[in-house]
Amino acid sequence: MSVKAAATHIDWTKLTTSLGLKTETVAALSAFRKRNEEARRVLTDLKEQKTAVDFAHYRKVLKNQAVVDELEKSFKTFKAASYDVQAQIKSIEAVEAKALDRAKSTATKVETELADLQATLKNIENSRPVEELTADDVLKSRPEIADKVDARLAKNKWDTKGYNDKFGYVTLF
Repeated sequence: MSVKAAATHIDWTKLTTSLGLKTETVAALSAFRKRNEEARRVLTDLKEQKTAVDFAHYRKVLKNQAVVDELEKSFKTFKAASYDVQAQIKSIEAVEAKALDRAKSTATKVETELADLQATLKNIENSRPVEELTADDVLKSRPEIADKVDARLAKNKWDTKGYNDKFGYVTLF
């Protein structure tokens, strides 16, 4: 597929919305799209313009034939300057390489995060319901809770901060 054909088949809305791109990337893509469309429009306008010069018409209109002859001679000998665009192409390729590296690293991070989330989801689906858990199960999975409880009991701090506010003060006597 040629570059022109590939460029016409880009779904810009999908590219900017559904791929989860950063806002700076979306802004850069939008700016590129606008520049590209403007350049295409200008190119189309220039292609439609008449490029032939009717020197016979100017010879009829102007009294000074030498000016027309000089312009015709300059027009026929004119050669457009060619520019070496290799430096721009190299910079574009460098930016493209950086973008590809960023995309690959982002894809790797997303895949890793997705695998972690899948493992977490599988763990949640396979775990016992909270109603069936015992205090021993909780202490086995989180031993630091037992240490905190023991430390509070050693300091004679029996009540939990905020408990009375939430559940009310209950006395047995």
